[in-house]
Amino acid sequence: MKRPTITAPAALPVPGPEAALGLACASPGATGAAGSGPVPRPRADAVRNRERILAAAREALVEFGTAAPLDEIARRAGVGNATLYRHFPDRPTLVHHVVLFVMDRVTLLAETVLARTLAADGPDAFDALCHFTHGAADERIGALCPMLSGDFDRDHPELLASRAALEEAVESLMVAGQSCGLLRTDIGVGDLLIALSQLSRPLPGTPCFDGDLYVHRHLQLFLDGLRAPAHSVLPGAPTTLADLRRKTM
Repeated sequence: MKRPTITAPAALPVPGPEAALGLACASPGATGAAGSGPVPRPRADAVRNRERILAAAREALVEFGTAAPLDEIARRAGVGNATLYRHFPDRPTLVHHVVLFVMDRVTLLAETVLARTLAADGPDAFDALCHFTHGAADERIGALCPMLSGDFDRDHPELLASRAALEEAVESLMVAGQSCGLLRTDIGVGDLLIALSQLSRPLPGTPCFDGDLYVHRHLQLFLDGLRAPAHSVLPGAPTTLADLRRKTM
């Protein structure tokens, strides 16, 4: 079975560039708190550099984990070390923003696919789930694994809000598939997210692009096992969102 082709949104907003640049986002003519004049916008090249750093860090986190060398991230992004540190002064800050970056992109992908499914001429719910799963792998959802590390601030308000939005979007996709009888009912959202994260991470030390072919082959094998009617009995109980939260807290 040929895997569904998904075109992930190429120009999704990057979370909070103004905060990282120490600038406030303002509409034309907006003034500062003291009324001293227009609030400056971040320069276009600064925003581009931030996006390139986040994209490079996303790949490096999938490949090397949170120990990814920062100078290697800067090299892949095509910027100097000083530029990287100007945007992200330390490793925890960078990891935090990469996780936000990935979660927000994957959430928008899920919402977009679900909206197309609900349209009269849209794909069926199972095909939509396949589109989402392959697209999420291309977005390097494996970069979210730092959330499992002991020193990651999982309770940061930004993270909680982004995670809730992601969970809601994925759950809606799965409910759509199960309610129309296309997706087996003995699985939970946690089953999908855990398998997706595990299957989209390359072997240690293997560049991301070398494993992309196998990632999508193995994901499609996994997805075929989710199709209803089920041809086997799964051990244990479905992994719910509550189970997943307990594993990451």
